Amino acid sequence: MSFTTAAAALRTLGRMARTSELTRLGVTEAELTRAVRAGAVVRPRQGVYALPDCAEEVLHAASHGGTVGCCAAARMLGLWVLEVPEQHHIWLGDAGTSRSDCTECRVHWDDGTVEVGILPPVHNVLLQIAVCADEDTFFAAFESALRHHKISPGGIAWLWSRLPRRRRWLVDFARSDADSGLESLFRLRMHRLGVTMRCQISIRTVGEVDFVIGDRLIVEVDGRQNHEREKARAKDLARDAAAATLGYETLRFTYAMIVHHWKIVEAAILAKIADRAHLRPVR
Repeated sequence: MSFTTAAAALRTLGRMARTSELTRLGVTEAELTRAVRAGAVVRPRQGVYALPDCAEEVLHAASHGGTVGCCAAARMLGLWVLEVPEQHHIWLGDAGTSRSDCTECRVHWDDGTVEVGILPPVHNVLLQIAVCADEDTFFAAFESALRHHKISPGGIAWLWSRLPRRRRWLVDFARSDADSGLESLFRLRMHRLGVTMRCQISIRTVGEVDFVIGDRLIVEVDGRQNHEREKARAKDLARDAAAATLGYETLRFTYAMIVHHWKIVEAAILAKIADRAHLRPVR
């Protein structure tokens, strides 16, 4: 077997690895010792090695015998996550044992086997979020998984069967066409208020809008960064003007308003509905 450096083997694998995996790639025990002493690789725990630029949360989870779980794992998997808590969440599978005490850790045991350096399956991550976080966080992450095809029908069935009963309705209510987690949050919160909306509606001369309440009240939710919003402001105003010529009225809400100032958003929409602004006939 030809000699391979530990760092080269880890780059080939694209993740941290156990000694046995590296040995099969031609890395010797002597090379592992040399690489650790030279700082070319790090050893989060006995028998596990990683490159120095490995994410801190991944190294921390590995040092405790598991892998990153819950909201942090969801974000790393590309799901839309409302907020990642500062506390470390570690997945140990259904038979894992933490290698050390950690007062700053929240440990998850659910079906599956942990593999070194590999995040949990998406359905496991969503189950952990459902147990740990609130309805809004879980729902937005779940719709994000649907939107990006990151969970299979089998994964959905697995998740539904293990969810707390109080959370199962969220899976049934979810759709796969939400453009962002912000839209998911908005639709869920309006549902709680008893407001029915049409989603992703195409209007001639205007284009596709996020939501329409009743006959003519358009609601757009904007998750763009400030510099992107300024650049697109003229286009948004032109769309609103085109909608107005057809008899529509448009309300726009930013990320900060929906996430941090929901009561303002809620009051504005309910006031329009109370005024029957959503029912005026479209010209």
